[in-house]
Amino acid sequence: MEIPNNERAKVLVQALPYIKKYAGKTVVVKYGGNAMIDENLKNDVMNDIVLMQLVGINVVLVHGGGPEINAMLKKIQKESKFLNGMRVTDQETMDVVQQVLAGKVNKDLVQRLEDAGGKAVGLCGLDGSLLKADQLDTELGFVGEIREVNTDILQNAANNGYVPIVSTVAAGYHREVYNINADVAAARIAASLGAMKLILMTDVRGLLRDKDDESTLIPVVNVSDLSRLKKEGIISGGMIPKIDCCVDAVRRGVGRAHIIDGRTPHSILVELFTDEGIGTMFY
Repeated sequence: MEIPNNERAKVLVQALPYIKKYAGKTVVVKYGGNAMIDENLKNDVMNDIVLMQLVGINVVLVHGGGPEINAMLKKIQKESKFLNGMRVTDQETMDVVQQVLAGKVNKDLVQRLEDAGGKAVGLCGLDGSLLKADQLDTELGFVGEIREVNTDILQNAANNGYVPIVSTVAAGYHREVYNINADVAAARIAASLGAMKLILMTDVRGLLRDKDDESTLIPVVNVSDLSRLKKEGIISGGMIPKIDCCVDAVRRGVGRAHIIDGRTPHSILVELFTDEGIGTMFY
C-alpha cells in the first residue's frame, strides 16, 4: 500500500523530538523470543538498531539463545532439565551453553548487524570481567547470580562507534563459568551504565489485565503499584521474573523499562520514536 507523502512527513516529524531526546543516551535492548527465530523479524531488529546507532543512541544488545541451546543438547542426546523455569546446568550443559551463546549465536548477530550497515563487537560476560557471578543455587548447578558488572569494555566499544552484543555467561571468582538469565543480565547492565531505557523483547504485548485478552494491555505501570498488581493476580506466572527485572532496573536508576512485543515488526522503533509507543512502560 502506497503511503501518502504527508503521512510519511508526519511520522518523521513525530520522531524528531525523540531523536533529540535520546541522542547520546544509552538504551539496553534484551533480544529474545520469536524475534530471534523469524528471519523477517531478525532483519527488522538489526535495521532498528542500525538506525538507532546512526541517530546517536548508544545501544547495547543483550541476547539469550534458549532454542539454540536446546537444539544442541538434543543433538548430543543431553536431556534439558528445568527447575522453577531455570535451566539446570551441570558442567557438560554449561560447556554447551558457553559454546552456543558466546560462539554461534553471538557471532551470528554480529554478522547480521554488520550486514545491515552497523558496527558491532561480540562480547560475553567473561570479556573484560564484564559479568562476575556466584552460584545462585546448588540445585541449579552452574547458574549464576550477578555480583559485579564492569562496564569499561562496553563504554570503550560505544566510544569507538560499536554496538556491543553481549551473551550472558559470567565469570566466577574461582575460574567457574556461569549461565545467567538474559533478562536479569540486561537489567543489571542497564543499571550499571545509567541507561535511559531498558527494553525487553518478548512474545506478548506487555502486561495484560486479562492474560487471555490482548486488548487489556496496561501501557504504564508505576513500580510502587507492583505488589498490588501481584495480589490482584494481574502479574503472575512467567511475567513475574520479567517484571521484577524491569522494577529492579528502575529502582537502580534506569530511566524507564519496557516490555514490548517482539512479534511486531520494528517494535523497538515504534516504542522509541512514536507518541503512542508499544507494550508496557515501568517507571
